[in-house]
Amino acid sequence: MKRTSIVAAGIALIALTAGAVFAARTVGHSRVSAERGRYLVSIMGCHDCHTPFKMGPTGPEPDMARALTGHPEQFEVTAPPQLEGIWMTAGAATNTAFYGPWGVSFAANLTPDQNTGLGIWTEDMFVRAIRTGKHMGVSRPIMPPMPWSAFRNASDEDLKSIFTYLRTIPAITNHVPAYQEPQVARSTN
Repeated sequence: MKRTSIVAAGIALIALTAGAVFAARTVGHSRVSAERGRYLVSIMGCHDCHTPFKMGPTGPEPDMARALTGHPEQFEVTAPPQLEGIWMTAGAATNTAFYGPWGVSFAANLTPDQNTGLGIWTEDMFVRAIRTGKHMGVSRPIMPPMPWSAFRNASDEDLKSIFTYLRTIPAITNHVPAYQEPQVARSTN
């Protein structure tokens, strides 16, 4: 084969590949995948709050047997601590319950459990929740420390990949407590 034929074949292959990539993008080809979602969940720190901590040999560590199940229902949160001076927030030892001026918030169960997790959520609800900072995309605000205002900058493909991945993990029943509004001091007059 002549050198010019090899060069022409190489150029044709590049043109075909570029054309295929362009065509795939224009007909809605998606790069959404559970594998990408798993990767994003790991680098975005989702386990840091949504997987309860347990005491390990070197200190607190995520309890992967309860991966992404949110605040454990058996750990009841009583009255939050009194915060003074420069202290403005507090967190439970499980790193799944948080207290501050917004009240008490709990990390949600992200498993696909139908009754206590994301099992009834649609992909659209999940994407809207992250984009708007509203639970299920339409209701109450998602409370701190959930960094939805940063995560809303993720691409649609990345958010859909995260949702796709979350649908593949084991469904674990765990009733996370409801958000608690801040306690307002009441006058006794």
